[in-house]
Amino acid sequence: MSTDTPAPDTPAPAESAAERYLAVQRSDEFAGLRRALRGFIFPMTVAFFLWYALYVILSAYARDFMGAKLFGSNINVALVFGLLQFVSTFLIAWLYSRFADRRIDPVADRIRAEMGGGDR
Repeated sequence: MSTDTPAPDTPAPAESAAERYLAVQRSDEFAGLRRALRGFIFPMTVAFFLWYALYVILSAYARDFMGAKLFGSNINVALVFGLLQFVSTFLIAWLYSRFADRRIDPVADRIRAEMGGGDR
């Protein structure tokens, strides 16, 4: 049985780590990081939902328009819109990747280094 206990005035390691996390969460740099992330995610999410809602609404209420043939006998507006949903999803993912590489990751790495976590 060990009798090694920390001195009463020495904070426990978990308590110290929790305090560091709270200090980072309250920092201006972390607030800026969250603001930057929200500045990308919220508008992009709204734009994608509106685009998807347009596709669904047109499919439900504008059947003649969505059924209009574009190429050959099987390619119509609805099929093109459906395929563009995939394209827009990949485009958003690519844009986010670029945005994160430029605006999010450098700040997050700096915060991690200040906390003592080092580099990735």
